[in-house]
Amino acid sequence: MPNNEIKNGSIPVLDAAETKKPAEKKSTKERVEKKVEIARDLLVVNNIKKYFPLGQSWIQKQTNYVKAVDDVSFTIKEGKTLGVVGESGCGKTTLGRTILRLHSITDGEVIYNGVDVRKLTRRELTKLRPKIQIIFQDPYSSLSPRMTIGEIIGEAVREHKIVSKEEHRDYIIEVMKSCGLPAYYYSRYPHEFSGGQRQRICIARSLALKPDLIVCDEPVSALDVSIQAQIINLLVELQEKFGLTYMFISHDLSVVEYISDDIMVMYLGSVVEFGDKKSIFKNPMHPYTEALLSAVPVPDPDVKKTRIILKGDIPSPANPPKGCKFHTRCSKCMDVCKTVTPILKEYEPGHKVACHLYPQD
Repeated sequence: MPNNEIKNGSIPVLDAAETKKPAEKKSTKERVEKKVEIARDLLVVNNIKKYFPLGQSWIQKQTNYVKAVDDVSFTIKEGKTLGVVGESGCGKTTLGRTILRLHSITDGEVIYNGVDVRKLTRRELTKLRPKIQIIFQDPYSSLSPRMTIGEIIGEAVREHKIVSKEEHRDYIIEVMKSCGLPAYYYSRYPHEFSGGQRQRICIARSLALKPDLIVCDEPVSALDVSIQAQIINLLVELQEKFGLTYMFISHDLSVVEYISDDIMVMYLGSVVEFGDKKSIFKNPMHPYTEALLSAVPVPDPDVKKTRIILKGDIPSPANPPKGCKFHTRCSKCMDVCKTVTPILKEYEPGHKVACHLYPQD
């Protein structure tokens, strides 16, 4: 179902007769025009930074900062999924929250649908909120225990006046059904549900506002493996049905490979590699990406992979190393890596890497 069908009233439900109708063949021109329309840039992030102040140093008399997100740029096309991967503490979650302005932006631009989010007033940002939603990592703490499921999903719908008061309950129930939640869950409370069901409620809460972009902040990391597959499949189905765009944050490369179109690898607040899914998994160019991929388990017991073990711990973002931030753990480190910061450069169509192993000029 195209995304514009959920923008004018409640979500329509096709009956059996409609679902059996054969799809009408479209001309080549119509297919090309649709492809071009879907491929437009929905979110463009330019050199975004988010620094958290630690306090003033008495010796140097200057404020020290944790550089959680340090000069990150990327683009997400409409209807696509960008997977963001990296170790814990690399800035993935902070990046997602900063884009939504849940954290203030230290520097840089966040252009959503041609609008600079950083320059919006509070009132303008409130109007934009329904279009950019987030699914939090922990489904247990992100739901109010004192509200029913209908109230949790419908609170923002009522606040933003998505539908009229008369249509409110029916609309919420239709959204619940789209996320695999029966209508009789409407009056129940979060403590009555399992983790997977709670995450479906969180997804329904985001979907109810008819968003274009959803930031998925490790939505399956707190769930059992069998439940993870159900939630991932639900996200894929909703994307196809409503034309949603995802920024999918995860540390599980198997999940990212399944759901993503493009992949961005982060290390210590910076992007070290960016490319489409096929390029990243078949030809990882950065040593950090190679190490991450070597840790992905293979279901075939006869296949043996050479595991790349990273030595040492991830450095502190409050005091990152000079030059390449990864050089303290890299087995391919050269002298230039210790002093010169590598530039994120495109070496293949759409495949960018920040590494001195490749020509920087």
